[in-house]
Amino acid sequence: MSAHSRDTKHRILITGSAEGLGLMAGKLLAERGHAVTLHARNDGRAAAARAALPAAERVLIGDVSTIAGIRRVAEQANASGHYDAVIHNVGVGYREPQRFETQDGLEHVFAVNVLAPYLLTALITPPKRLIYLSSGLHRGGKASLHDPQWATRPWNGTKAYSDSKLFDVVLAFGVARRWPGILSNALEPGWVATKMGGPGAPDDLSLAPVTQAWLSVSDDPAATVTGSYFYHQKPAEVHPAARDTRFQEALLAYCASVSGVVLPEVPSDSQATSRPRTATRT
Repeated sequence: MSAHSRDTKHRILITGSAEGLGLMAGKLLAERGHAVTLHARNDGRAAAARAALPAAERVLIGDVSTIAGIRRVAEQANASGHYDAVIHNVGVGYREPQRFETQDGLEHVFAVNVLAPYLLTALITPPKRLIYLSSGLHRGGKASLHDPQWATRPWNGTKAYSDSKLFDVVLAFGVARRWPGILSNALEPGWVATKMGGPGAPDDLSLAPVTQAWLSVSDDPAATVTGSYFYHQKPAEVHPAARDTRFQEALLAYCASVSGVVLPEVPSDSQATSRPRTATRT
């Protein structure tokens, strides 16, 4: 990271951090003295995460492919105290060979990549900073909420992933607009050789966790912005639909309708203790 946080110790939660970029970001932050909370979907992966990063403050456990699992993660997070930043890193990749539904009847890629960060944003006491991981593939995503869960379209794993990563940027920008007192940004880490990216990915793996760690703690003026999209600590091109406020509102409403939780209103001058409202299912 090119800028530090004036030696202030921050508490950061990183979702989906038992391995890959989430764990790498956790290690970067822990090395700089920050209090890192990891997240794993089950006990076995949690034990592996603890072994990989013994300095981690704790590891939250919950399968975020289910609404119940997302709620468990949020409950653990709130019980552990207030976070300065949450990095929404959890995700599944673009090589899903077929459509399948979670126990909630939701398409898996949408549930993990979109609904999980939405619900965790709504349910966790808002931090000072929110960071959402997207992908360069989001620029090829379809800016439409007609069949976002691929119930009628022929399945295409790459397109489903691209759509979900577009929705992540839309979510980040919608939250930035709704919650002006909180820094909410999105980024692409690059196509790197993680389990998700595959062994042939061409980008620099060492740079992939840097931007999210930087956005979570840095006092650099370039990092203390909101409603921005980054690649390697620099502003990057974003799909035009991400800045469409009507599309932002439509996505937030859709996520509320399928989850039963409405994003709470947060005053711009406070770091929020308002609780989420239950949505009317449609």
